[in-house]
Amino acid sequence: MIEPGRRWMGVARSTDGASRAAAAQAARAALTGVGPKLLIVWFAISHDPTEVLAGVRDAVPDVPLIGCSTHGEIAPGGPSDGTVVVTAIGGPGIEVTTAVAEAVSGRQREAGAEIAQCALRARADLPHRVLLMLTDGRIRDQEAILRGIYGVVGASVPLIGGAAGDGWQMEHTLVIGDDRVLVDAVVGVTIASVSPVAVAVGHGWRKTGDPMIVTGAGNGRVYTLDDRPAMDVYLDRLGAPREAYVDRDAFRDFALSRPLGVQRRSGAEARNMATEIDIEGRSIGCGTAIDHGGLAWAMTGDVDSILAATDAVCENVLAGLGGREPVGLLAFSCSALRAVLGDEGITWENERIAKWARNTPFSGFYTYGEIARVRGIDGFHNQTLAVLAIS
Repeated sequence: MIEPGRRWMGVARSTDGASRAAAAQAARAALTGVGPKLLIVWFAISHDPTEVLAGVRDAVPDVPLIGCSTHGEIAPGGPSDGTVVVTAIGGPGIEVTTAVAEAVSGRQREAGAEIAQCALRARADLPHRVLLMLTDGRIRDQEAILRGIYGVVGASVPLIGGAAGDGWQMEHTLVIGDDRVLVDAVVGVTIASVSPVAVAVGHGWRKTGDPMIVTGAGNGRVYTLDDRPAMDVYLDRLGAPREAYVDRDAFRDFALSRPLGVQRRSGAEARNMATEIDIEGRSIGCGTAIDHGGLAWAMTGDVDSILAATDAVCENVLAGLGGREPVGLLAFSCSALRAVLGDEGITWENERIAKWARNTPFSGFYTYGEIARVRGIDGFHNQTLAVLAIS
């Protein structure tokens, strides 16, 4: 038990196959300090979400709660599937405000403005804050949600979070907010603290070859690059095998470790091309904004470069605390990275996060998109690692 008077974070995981029991066990074990202010639950899609919610409330009935389904859970002891992980944050000098936006598809920007209200309601006397978001992973153009938030709070509040997964089924991702299980929804919580919080994000992909111009794009898809069918230009640039041009599975397997890089002020951001495959139309897409007229690059990487990026992101987020020791970390890693790393690789990734956590708790999940914004308007990512550190 953490001593009274200190901020704290607790993380616990249950492997119990009974959803309600697993959630209750994890919630009780996560309460390692006094004065809990927030509960976060990550759960495998194999669990019954209503029973997960009920189990957490059996153990902790009246603390603000958010959560989502995953493509794998991150916690001390290694990554896992089929489990329930509960994180509790509390102690003096931390307060939270929550918000929920529903029926998001088709009004992403407006939903972002609704989520931003929890930042406006945060305590003004607590100088450090971050807005943590969990989104239904099936919502398209999630960048527009973040732009809606930016329209309300500007760049004053950093963002962190991820898009819910469903074990790579791509059918029924879920979020929890307002003590309900929700679809087509976004849940947000602003964490305001007397002590610094920090966000960092990065990827291990490198640009290859000359830039291409996005000459036709819309609704999260690229139709043409350099005025030619985007899929063909992308595959040509990377020297793809013939079967990748004509077979969906071959394209997916090839594209997983070769994202498209899109130009942003902070550098080239990776976009996963392996989930929305259009063999007939020859377009490529990732479900989020790729701007018409922008520059794009073919990108490559490997296990070593991804793990090096893990170290860099963790080092940077701890540096952002200004010399304060963390009480815990939240990590959001991409499901597509998991596919590239494999089971052994995600174990190495988890070990590296644990090393940088410095014996403090950490948790997170494998996402269908990572949210991290520390500057500017954009902040929805693919095939990256995003980390929040709380001191």
